[in-house]
Amino acid sequence: MCGIVGYIGKNQAAPIILDGLARLEYRGYDSAGMAVYDGDKIQITKSVGRLKALSELTHDGATMPGTVGIGHTRWATHGAPSNVNAHPHFNEKETIAVVHNGIIENYLALRKKLTQRGYHFISETDTEVLAHMLDYYYKGDPMEAITKVLHRVEGSYALGILFADFPGELFAVRKDSPLIVGQNGEGCFIASDVPAILRYTRTVTYIENQEIVRLSPEGFHVYNVDAEELEKQSVTIDWDAEAAEKAGYEHFMLKEMYEQPKTVADTAGPRIKKNDIVIEELGMTDEELLQVKKIHIVACGSAYHAGVTGKYVLEGMARIPVEVDLASEFRYRDPILEDGAMVIVVSQSGETADSLAALREAKKRGFKVLGIVNVVGSSIAREADNVMYTWAGPEIAVATTKAYSAQLIALYLLAMKFARVRHTVTEEEFSEMLGDLRRLPDQIELLLNNKNRIQRFANRYIAAKEVFFIGRGIDYAISMEGSLKLKEISYIHSEAYAAGELKHGTISLIEEGTLVAAVATQPYLFQKTISNMVEVKSRGAFVLAVTCEGNREIEKAADYVIYIPITNRFFTNSLAIIPLQLFSYYVAVGKGCDVDKPRNLAKSVTVE
Repeated sequence: MCGIVGYIGKNQAAPIILDGLARLEYRGYDSAGMAVYDGDKIQITKSVGRLKALSELTHDGATMPGTVGIGHTRWATHGAPSNVNAHPHFNEKETIAVVHNGIIENYLALRKKLTQRGYHFISETDTEVLAHMLDYYYKGDPMEAITKVLHRVEGSYALGILFADFPGELFAVRKDSPLIVGQNGEGCFIASDVPAILRYTRTVTYIENQEIVRLSPEGFHVYNVDAEELEKQSVTIDWDAEAAEKAGYEHFMLKEMYEQPKTVADTAGPRIKKNDIVIEELGMTDEELLQVKKIHIVACGSAYHAGVTGKYVLEGMARIPVEVDLASEFRYRDPILEDGAMVIVVSQSGETADSLAALREAKKRGFKVLGIVNVVGSSIAREADNVMYTWAGPEIAVATTKAYSAQLIALYLLAMKFARVRHTVTEEEFSEMLGDLRRLPDQIELLLNNKNRIQRFANRYIAAKEVFFIGRGIDYAISMEGSLKLKEISYIHSEAYAAGELKHGTISLIEEGTLVAAVATQPYLFQKTISNMVEVKSRGAFVLAVTCEGNREIEKAADYVIYIPITNRFFTNSLAIIPLQLFSYYVAVGKGCDVDKPRNLAKSVTVE
């Protein structure tokens, strides 16, 4: 969604806020703004477009002196991108400034009440309601005003608040939108995510729902909505600060694609011990694993596609039934969770609103939840009964690559663990799987080093209007992710179809020159997929095939073939996705698209 940053301390606030916002721009880039107390009043500067415009407008913060301030980079929800709708928002007297990440669900009713009380609105945003409500309830005590507002607001929010009457303090609040607090010897920080402040401190405190933070240059205190002070534990972030930088790559996405071998190794390696899979984070004995009768995987976007792969792998390898749900649908279809069900919530950020809501629904019904997340200390990580981290490190590009690859590995590991406990694979098969799993990083590296060939092919399809991806079984799952990568960063219309469904309507869309990407890695489905390739080729399609080495027969049905190394049939998605990622990337670059920050998208979707 949006990104917020705040600072109070001994140094000038504006440059620090701009630097933090630059590292959060993946969360939103429709507009940006800052509010800084300059010693006399709160000064606000806002700009439509990328953060660069705000930096230029303020001469990198030099025109906004002051040691306390808040900033915001916006992904628009209520109100189109504009200077007026950009954050921060003032009350009418310009004595209270607010930045907000989230959605106020009852803002229309609140706006109506405030209008009746004489307040005037200049923006279309839900956030301006908060500024006026704070003004209405403010009688000299910021904490009292904040708590009264919280009792009346419905929805999700992380807020940074300045009061002109309290220039030596900064206030922050959280409900269902991520918020962290950091501290060093020179001041305190608030931010939506760790990368924003990693340059300044590695000491971070995660703020929970319905908690209020009161910060000063010397430190901070955390309170509940009843104004009772809480004890909080800080954690030390061990990320390499350079991991959140481009390190010489043209785009974060390209850098993160090239980090996939390490990501896969880091996720799998610590869990392979003495020719066995050990997942201590499960917190379950073998006997408890045997009691699991069904698995529900819940996720959004690319994580959902990883979950679809997980269904094929878990069912095929461990012979346990699996349902995969889009998190946005899970609660509302009133799912049947029977005794013996296990719920797995998959999310890169650990803050995805729909996934978090699904987790809470499952827990409310009395079911234990395993979270597969990348961000340590995120909401899903904290609220799940157990958490399995993917160890991908910070992922900045909006379109996920390495985090998706790590999710696949986590699901493979789970499937192998269940398979061994349930005795659905032999010891020989299990040992071979371990060997194939260990080889994946080197095989991914090999495919990445073949980028030039894929780039040349991608350049031919920069002007494509639509692309179709087809596959069967696991190959259908990877087709879904390949299609999503292309559409989200190149804006080319792209769809994925189970290849056997082509005849049920979809084939009518095939015209002369239409690009069809066919994934065919599964031996028992290979011939059927070739038949589908022939079907589309006979209708004028240009067929790109992704298959395993040795499948030379496919060259008769395809116009262009990309070969991936041979691996266990359950692991092929970890290899097949690499050329599809590269293809999408080079098409987008060729079109001049902003690869790291595609239009209308944000990295972490923290509202429904």
